Amino acid sequence: MSADLYFDSSMAGQTDDLQYSVNYADAARHIKNFLEKNTYKLLEAAAEQTARSILQNYSLVDHVRVEIKKPWAPILLPIDTVSVRIERSWHRVYVGLGSNMGNKKENLERALEKIRADETCRLISCSDFIATKPVGFLDQDDFLNAAAEVRTLKTPGEFLSLIQDIETDLGRVRTIHWGPRTIDVDILFYDSFIMHTETLTIPHPEMQSRLFVLEPLAQIAPDVVHPVLKQTVRELYEIAQKPPAVSG
Repeated sequence: MSADLYFDSSMAGQTDDLQYSVNYADAARHIKNFLEKNTYKLLEAAAEQTARSILQNYSLVDHVRVEIKKPWAPILLPIDTVSVRIERSWHRVYVGLGSNMGNKKENLERALEKIRADETCRLISCSDFIATKPVGFLDQDDFLNAAAEVRTLKTPGEFLSLIQDIETDLGRVRTIHWGPRTIDVDILFYDSFIMHTETLTIPHPEMQSRLFVLEPLAQIAPDVVHPVLKQTVRELYEIAQKPPAVSG
């Protein structure tokens, strides 16, 4: 098999310091030991799990390409090998969180801890917890909102399933639209992806008009560009703060 590991080597080049580089001998031993300890029926599974193991165990590595070849494959044709080649990366996701039932601060902290506890996710940063007034359905308590940056190996659909499971675990019940909730977790950005399905739209379709989303997000990601609107989070936040124009 072969593996190509990609990371930002600029600091290693500038400082000549091993802490900013990936020990390729150690990585080779890791791959060898991993494949000796784990057996798979399919080349696809072996490649997938090897790539995931590399990304999870070498924090500097952002992207990996893995190819596994099988010599003398039993396909009764004059072919020396068959192979599977995959590329996998960490993805950068920004999420918005909100709670206005029970212990709001604890609800947000528990949701963040559950994200952090998933082995395919890394919690990179989180905004302050910000108190905001309810929107839409006004007959409810104020919210506590936050935004967080997460790196994940999950696809958008897999990450959606994770946060929906977290909402369920923390007692989220969907009854009234815009209504009170123990916890609400929304995907705001996933890399620079633009997608729309029956269950998921990325970027979040209403984030640019929600101060309770933009205020905490501007704390941790002011220069991130909305891939559809082509404006930074800081610019969207400033626009959202302006009072509506009065005609007359």
